[in-house]
Formats: sequence, C-alpha cells, structure tokens
Amino acid sequence: MKNKSYILIGFVILVFGIIFIPEIVNRIKTGTVVDGDRHSVGMKKANAEDLLTMGKVPSFKFIDQHKDTITNEDYKGKVYVVEFFFTTCPSICPIMNANMVKLQNKFKNQEDFAIASFTINPESDTPEVLKEYADRYGVTNPNWHMMTGDMTKIYALSNTGFNLFAGQDESVNGGFEHSGLFALIDRKGNIRSRADEFGNPIVYYDGTTDEGVKMIEQDIEALLKSK
Repeated sequence: MKNKSYILIGFVILVFGIIFIPEIVNRIKTGTVVDGDRHSVGMKKANAEDLLTMGKVPSFKFIDQHKDTITNEDYKGKVYVVEFFFTTCPSICPIMNANMVKLQNKFKNQEDFAIASFTINPESDTPEVLKEYADRYGVTNPNWHMMTGDMTKIYALSNTGFNLFAGQDESVNGGFEHSGLFALIDRKGNIRSRADEFGNPIVYYDGTTDEGVKMIEQDIEALLKSK
C-alpha cells in the first residue's frame, strides 16, 4: 500500500512540475515572480459603472488665470480633476502639477476633459501670478482653470466641501499645508472613486505617485467613454 501511495505522490509531483515549472522559470527570467491578481488589484481597470459616487461637488465661483469668472457650472458635462495647491509650494505642488500636465497631455484630444486648480494662497497667487505659473508648466488645455479668490471660501471648499485639508502653518516649509490628492469628477458633478481590494472607496487619488496618477488616468478614460 505504501508503495502505491509513494507512486501516486510521485505522479502528482510530476504533473505539477510539467504544468507549473515552466511558468515559474519564465517569471524568474522576467522578474515577475511576485506578480499576480492580488498584487495588481489596485491597478485593475474599472468601468464607469464600477466607480463609486462619493457626493456632489459644492458650488464655487472664483477668478482664473485669464481673469475670467469660473463656476462649477462651467464644468458641467465635463470629466475633470480637482487639486488644491499654491505657486510657491516648495515640496509636493511641483510634482502634482507635473503629473497634472501628464494627464492634460494624455487627454489633449478630449474637449470634454478639464482641470480645476485652486490656490490656497490667494493673497499672493493673483491671476497674473497664476498665468505665469501656468505658462511655466505648459498648461495648454483651455479647460484648465487655475483659480484664486476669497481665502475663506477657498478653504471652506477644500476643508468642508471636499474634505481635503488645507491650512496655514508658518512652521512648515512654504507656510501652508495641504494634501497631494486629486479628486475625480464626472459629467454630472459627482465626486467619483474606485474601490480598493477590500471594496472600500479610496475616495481620492494620490497626485504625487505614478501609481495614483495611473489609476486616475484609467478612471478618467472610463468616465469619458460614459455619456
């Protein structure tokens, strides 16, 4: 009996080797040994209907880099990304806006793609300053509005409207604190989000990392396809 068991075990091992060893060897050669569905779940492409709705964008009204009055109604019917930044930010803002330019260029042929950037230092970031900043970063999308206005209203939009922290702090480099997150908005003015591997909404996308930018890029594409 024992001999038969050993023969059966040996047969199973042989079959396992025939089926799986070539794949294991290939993964070792290509450096993808740890790749798999669980590893890549955060980067899984979503359809528009898979994206969760987190709430409505609050009403806003500010002045952009061209001295035009811009409201949330100007974004109606467009898929757009929201960020809070300031032009003299010495840390994450340059990364965020370099990544935002990548999104702009990725969807340059999409007339219904837009970006809304709100400065959290409106006293210094005048329309003229914002225009110079936009030119320096290569902003070409006519639907990318860098907005300034009343500080109280901007902070209310950030901290209460979007629940994205922004504040003044003289002890930090640059004098202001804020998140590096991007918000994704659909054509109807809803804040949208993909879910993580546990089914929980990520809510916002990390605008400072390649992974976060890739995820929001995929989800922008999904929303643009959805009319």
